[in-house]
Amino acid sequence: MPTAYIETPYSRVKLHSERLLVLAPPEKDKTDTLLQDIPIAELSQLVLREDVQITTQAVCALLRAQVPIHYHDGLGRSLGSTLTPLSHESQTRLRQYQRALDMPFTLEIARRLVAAKIHNQRRLLQRVRASRADAEPTDTEAGAPPENPGSPPDFDAALDWLAAVQQTLKTAVTLDEIRGHEGATTARYYHAWAAFLPAEFPFERRSSRPPHNPVNACISYGAVLLYHECLARLHLHGLDPGLGTLHATENGRWSLALDLIEPFRPALVEAMTLRLFAHRMLQSADFEPSHDGIYLSASGRRTFLLEYETRLEREFLSEHAGHRTTLCQQIDAQVLQFKTSLDTPETFAPFRLN
Repeated sequence: MPTAYIETPYSRVKLHSERLLVLAPPEKDKTDTLLQDIPIAELSQLVLREDVQITTQAVCALLRAQVPIHYHDGLGRSLGSTLTPLSHESQTRLRQYQRALDMPFTLEIARRLVAAKIHNQRRLLQRVRASRADAEPTDTEAGAPPENPGSPPDFDAALDWLAAVQQTLKTAVTLDEIRGHEGATTARYYHAWAAFLPAEFPFERRSSRPPHNPVNACISYGAVLLYHECLARLHLHGLDPGLGTLHATENGRWSLALDLIEPFRPALVEAMTLRLFAHRMLQSADFEPSHDGIYLSASGRRTFLLEYETRLEREFLSEHAGHRTTLCQQIDAQVLQFKTSLDTPETFAPFRLN
């Protein structure tokens, strides 16, 4: 159990030996009901809804075990984290601060991240189109078109355009150019990606604060989970998560975590979102309006989290890594690669789908 998500409102988490006991909300004149028993040694992260209580003893045990705790509100929006103290790697952080002011280094890291993201966007589109083509029947009942006929007429043009931008990236000389390419390719990619969604869940454009429809709600929630995954590993490996390259360093956000999750968004968040809707694993009842937006309900988050953890831990043979691995392991490997790149930038090779 790499990550435990405690979603039951007013439940309690307490320490017992080297285990976390998750107890149901207290009821009058009733003994505690155990919901979950979690060995701390098997845990990499703990994610708590804001109305879940956790004892100080449990927090301290998790800190000693270097297990971060992340908190979110009732809509799944991130509130903050309890993290272990930075590891004793002052030299690493000093080198990172120097590199943050080194424009050629920053430019090259940002370029490689965006190139990998575009590669993964193209590969996801190609994979989904191929799988839909294999699944489509040769004839439809009464000659009617299939519910989702597949890729739009300009699909191949979109793939070619994304590939062309990958080449253009090589000659970009400013961060603004690279960011401009990233924004333009993501908009074109989402237009093609949306063609594979069921008709009852349309997606016209990306909206995040707040998400305006169920599809955006899933993308936003998945991005928050992925952000937490990367943030915990950056902290564990002694890096300052706030010093970005593609995302400018700003107060109030962990820009490097936002940078390093970019290649994983198509591979994990967007691939999973398509699967959840295409296989009818999420329905309209799994979403609720709130704060001028649309968010996953408690039932929707449970479904989403189960699929997220399954996909994160599923083994596959990676041509990029050269061995069997998981997306969880590749997130950690990319953080370590960035750390190595502080001395040897040419070795930084962000994750790419087969």
